[in-house]
Order: sequence, then structure tokens, then C-alpha cells
Amino acid sequence: MNDIILETRDLHRRFTVGGGLFAKTSTIHAVNGVSLAVRRGETFAIVGESGCGKSTLARLLLRLIDASEGEVIYDGQDLTGLDAASLRALRSDLQFIFQDPFSSLNPRMSVEAIIGEPLQVHTTLTASERRGKVADLMARVGLRPEMADRYPHEFSGGQRQRICIARALASGPKLLIGDEPVSALDVSVQAQIVNLLEDLKHEFGLTLVIIAHDLAVIRHMSDRIAVMYLGEVVELADTETLFTSPRHPYTQALLASIPVPVPGQSAGRVVLGGDIPSPSNPPKGCKFNTRCPHATDLCRTTPPPLQDAGQGAGHQVACHHHQTLPIPVLPIAKAGSRSPAAEARFAMYRAATDIQNKSINKETTP
Repeated sequence: MNDIILETRDLHRRFTVGGGLFAKTSTIHAVNGVSLAVRRGETFAIVGESGCGKSTLARLLLRLIDASEGEVIYDGQDLTGLDAASLRALRSDLQFIFQDPFSSLNPRMSVEAIIGEPLQVHTTLTASERRGKVADLMARVGLRPEMADRYPHEFSGGQRQRICIARALASGPKLLIGDEPVSALDVSVQAQIVNLLEDLKHEFGLTLVIIAHDLAVIRHMSDRIAVMYLGEVVELADTETLFTSPRHPYTQALLASIPVPVPGQSAGRVVLGGDIPSPSNPPKGCKFNTRCPHATDLCRTTPPPLQDAGQGAGHQVACHHHQTLPIPVLPIAKAGSRSPAAEARFAMYRAATDIQNKSINKETTP
């Protein structure tokens, strides 16, 4: 079996903006030459600041929008070259969880209709069988099946995201992409949804691609991480390597910005100078050179390729000087996946989620 389930090859997406009577048009390179591979069964994270192109990349992966150039290969098939009928046949394998659960749910449809719609489209189940399947999915994501007749506005934000997850699972997908699936939720609810996604990944044998801002959440749940800046991947590594030995100055700055949950302990911040460049007029050479404290003339004239960082385990970095740059001592990069306080917090949320699920399963078992 091929270990790679999803792959992009020199993927580009450009948008034309402006125009009109007096305004000039300009081109935004939202995704610029991204090549990466997602392994079957892993959780692959894509991180970066707002406007870096990670959400656009997520939509390109499922062809929710079309690429300007490049290929998206899913299980050996190039999605960019498929016609509408062939792409529709693959939709049951590829599902998406949107950032805002409320706007992604039809307010005029009941929960049963929302979750049951993929079953109606992709399966031959009878109406009675669909109702039973919907009840099973609702119980699995921590919702009471008797809520099936309610509408989205009657639920909290966390419950609405659980509805979205149940809907995504209905068609029996192999690949699930979440575009910041917990960023619109309260912190306590975020931990529950993260734990739920991890449980579902193992139960259903899913491959997860997660877009996120919160690096602490990403460290908790991901196997590998790609860091994006102005439409390009600047570093790619397994989670532990990225957090303990970041080689790109931008990655170092991102990790240094994570709050330290230890009173009196310095964050060791890496302060970036300059403003974020406009995506319609990116800098020449390395796109990070205008903010990088280590930039040289080479950085300002020649774009660095994404190359082997020399540390094994598939660690790649797009920096001319990655071998000579110092690695800052970051508190979050110390041994252990989480601080004792964070471990206790996640254990508490896990216990609360388990109690809730046991209660639901007990009430729904005939």
C-alpha cells in the first residue's frame, strides 16, 4: 500500500484583485509553489499567521477552489484533472470541517437532515436506516440523539462543531481536513474537540490535515508540521523536531510567541522588525528577508529552495543560512510534550468528555 495518501506538486493559486475605471489590477500569489506529501493515517498540521495562504491551500487540497498551476494527487489520482462526475465520486472519501460552524450549517435544516444529507447522496440506505445512522453519529461525537429535530441556532458553538464533525463522518471519509476547527470555540471546548478528533482518527482510521494558529494545540495532536509564510512552505518537520530544533527564523519567532504557562519564567521572545509585506507585492529573494534579523544580500536577491535541514527525519527548511543560525532556547521546547499544568488541564477535559460520552451511550443503549 502506498504510504502517501495526499500530495501536492508545485501548487499555485493566484487571485486578481482591483481593476475598474481608475484602479489597476494586481495579482496575489496566495499559494506559491507548494509541494508536500501527507502520509496515510497521520495528523499533518499547516501553521502560519493570518494571510499566509494556509486556508487557501486547504481548499485547494479538496478542490473546493481550482489551482492556477500544479497538481493535487489523492491516492494516485490527480484531482485537478478530474471532471465533475469523477470528482463527485471521490467526495465521500474527502471531507472538510470549516472554521465557523454556524455559517457552515444550513439554518433551515434540522440536525437530522444536515447529518443525513451525505448519507442520502453517497449511500443507498433507507430513510429508517439513515435515521439510525444519524443517531449513532450524534452519540459518537457527544450529542444526544433526541436533539436531532433541533436546528443549528439552538446549539452552542462547541455543539455546532460536533454537528459538523458528525456530518463529515457520515460519508465514511478517509481524509478529513479541518480549517482551524477549534479557533472559534472557548478554550475548554477546544480541548474537548481536539480530543474528540484524536479519538475519531483512531476509531475510523482517518488521515487528518489540520490548519491552525494555536501551536500548543498543534503540538498536542499533530505528527508533522508545515510552516507557511506568504504562500510558501518555509519549514517542514515532525512535531518534536520542529519544536526542539527550529531552523527557520520565522518558525523560531512563531514558537517564541507561545505564552509560557509558568509564572516568572521568561518567554525568550524573538522580536521581528518591519511590517508584513503585501502579498500582491512580495519581496524579492527570500520573502521573509524584510523581517529577518539574519538577512544578507543573498537573501534579498535569491529565493531559497526548500531543502534538507541536515537533521534527518524529513526535516526541510527554506533558508540560505539555516546551518549557521543559532537556535534560541525556547521554554516550550524543553523536554516533555506539555507542562504539568497543561497535562492536568487536558486530563481534566479528557475525563469530562469521557463521562459525557459514557452518559450518552448509557442513555441511548436499548
